[in-house]
This record gives sequence, C-alpha cells and structure tokens, in this order.
Amino acid sequence: MTKVVELYGNPTNQSLIWSDIASSQNCPFLSRKCLKNRKSEPDLTIGSCTVSYGREARNIIICPFRLLERSQIFTDCIHLLTLHEPGNELRIVPEIAVPGGSIDYCLASVRSGKVIDFISIELQTLDTTGTVWPERQRFLQRHGVSVRDVDVASGKGFGMNWKMTAKTILMQLHHKIHTFEHLSKHLVLVVQDCLIDYMQREFSFEHIQDARLGNPMHFHSYELLTEASGYRIQLTKRWSTNANGIAQCLGLQTSPRVELEVMLRQIEEKLQQSSLLFVGQPLPVSTHEDVTDDS
Repeated sequence: MTKVVELYGNPTNQSLIWSDIASSQNCPFLSRKCLKNRKSEPDLTIGSCTVSYGREARNIIICPFRLLERSQIFTDCIHLLTLHEPGNELRIVPEIAVPGGSIDYCLASVRSGKVIDFISIELQTLDTTGTVWPERQRFLQRHGVSVRDVDVASGKGFGMNWKMTAKTILMQLHHKIHTFEHLSKHLVLVVQDCLIDYMQREFSFEHIQDARLGNPMHFHSYELLTEASGYRIQLTKRWSTNANGIAQCLGLQTSPRVELEVMLRQIEEKLQQSSLLFVGQPLPVSTHEDVTDDS
C-alpha cells in the first residue's frame, strides 16, 4: 500500500498504465504539464496531488491545483457575484496583483468586454515537510516503471506543516482583506476540511459565523470523497467574516471603525425621535446644511 493516493490526478488504487502517466507528467486539472518541479531536477515533476497521512491514514490534498477539479470551486462562488445577470459571461482570470500580494484567481462577470462584477479566490492546501519523492518512486517501481535505486532506497519521509500553513494563509488574508472590504467585494479562501478543522482548533475562530453575503471574507471547506472511479471534491461548509474578524483569528488588535461607530451611535440616540416607515406617514424634519434662502 502506497501513501501516494493520487499521482498526476489518477487514483493509485487503480490498474492504469503508469509508465505512460509518469512519462507524460500531465496534470488533468490544468490540462498541461504538472507545475510542481523537483528543485534538484527541474525537468522532472513531482505529480503527487494527494497523500495518505497520520494514524487515521487521512487523504490530504497537497497540491492547490487539485482543487480545480471540474471547476467546481468557481461554480460554488457564483452566488457572491451580486451584480451578475443572465447574459453576462463568467470568466476565470488567474493571478491578479493586489496590495499585500496576489490573488490566485478572479471569477468575473463580463458583458461586452467590461467587468460588471468579480470575486477573488485563494487556494490553500497543506504544505509538506521532508519529501514525498521516495514514496512516489517506490510506487512507480512496483508498477514496472524504471526509477533510480537510490530514490527507492531513501529513508526520507514526509510530514505535514500544519501550523505554518495555517498561520501563513491567515497572515496573507489579513494583509489582503482590507482592500476587498473597502471595495465591497468578496475574497474566498478554498481549503480542504482537514485544514480548516485545524485552523478552528488552533486559532481564535469562535466569532466566525455561518456564511453571510454581506461579509467580504468567505471560507469554503471541501471534503475529498471516495468514489468507484476515484476521488471528487465537494463543498461541505461555508463561513464568513470581515477584516476585523481575520485580525481576531490571529489574536491581533482589531482596527476600530470609528466613523461607522460614531454614526451608529448618533442614529441610536435619535431613535426615539424617529418615525416608523409606512406609506403616507409624515416624515420628521431634517435640517439640510446645503439649503439656502435666495429670497
């Protein structure tokens, strides 16, 4: 039994022509050659999408491009395009620069070449420590593929960098979300359920609510389902928050929204002078500072 669950998008528990798969190095999620190159051998790609890890032998996605399967993550975000209308085209645009870094993808609603609305999508999977390469090579050797003996004999293994992966993505979101909050746009983090579960345990997530359309920051959690033909991702849970919510996750001081709080306080203080809105009701008098008397 190998710890490599998917290699170049193919389930390793199925009888396939692995020599052809290994030589083509094709990623089915990108429809091109795999982009995960070995640092020591740049012409070779790693191809490991998902691995089995831990005492529970949980299937963990380690390549973010694995999340692009069937473009499901984009379909699951369409409801956040609040200005999208029938007749508009939906376009997937890669890598957009924003203050604080870049965004993996934008899903844009486009009409006549003009962007009507957009949402931004970040992909995050678990980073590994060590190397998966010897495990990959042993699997291929067992299926008749010629590999180097030194790779097969290597005692090096791999682990999961849970803490650094979670903290790094939260810090990146902290730097980026202010831009989207200011623009009244949405930023979506797409993750596997095991990673968001870890984040909820190890960081301050008690204030994170079920998804609300009005929040700029959204979390989409996906489960990797086992099927007869292989594996499939499925959205299982959604949450949302704002810029201050992300700061709270990291235990940082939140930025007070002074202007909003002042206005809310003024409105609440005058509620007793207000009138309940219904048709025909006389409105309370407002002194408009721009009104002038020209008589």
